[in-house]
Amino acid sequence: MSALKKIFQPVTDLWSLVVGLQITGRNFAQRQVTVHYPRQEVPPEVNASYRGPIQLVANPRNAAKPKCTACNICVPACPSACITVVKAPPPPITPEQEKAFQEAEARGEEVERPAAPREPIIWINDFSLCSLCGVCVEACPTHCIEFSHDLYSVGTSRKDFKHDLLAPFPEALRPADYKPEEK
Repeated sequence: MSALKKIFQPVTDLWSLVVGLQITGRNFAQRQVTVHYPRQEVPPEVNASYRGPIQLVANPRNAAKPKCTACNICVPACPSACITVVKAPPPPITPEQEKAFQEAEARGEEVERPAAPREPIIWINDFSLCSLCGVCVEACPTHCIEFSHDLYSVGTSRKDFKHDLLAPFPEALRPADYKPEEK
């Protein structure tokens, strides 16, 4: 068996060489793919396949709000611990409302207290820690996180890479005392 292998080994090696040269010959005649960046713009097809910092998807019913429901599944899923999500608190209940709720419960009525809005008030991604693994994108049950195609994410300090993902959404809930970090 080893003598037969010694005879056919050069034939298989030669066949491998021919296949490799066919691939090289086919690609040799094609258009150049390399982009000499500062002198040439990056083609859109390269930009579309680039996985940049994560971003929130807009709500299909209201594009001024994010689709995120602040379920916080992405936070523990992230192996880099670079995501911070704070859910909106329930609306405050006045003493008169509380008294009315207690009276209704005493009568045996079913009382539905106002629920907290199902949206975040703070959504921060520290891109300086992000490993671009995509676990948060896969873990999100509402598919509200996606990779951006931003090729030009640059900065001079780590603070420049703390992205407030609610910033593009003008109607996003914000706490009254919230001040985004100064860059």
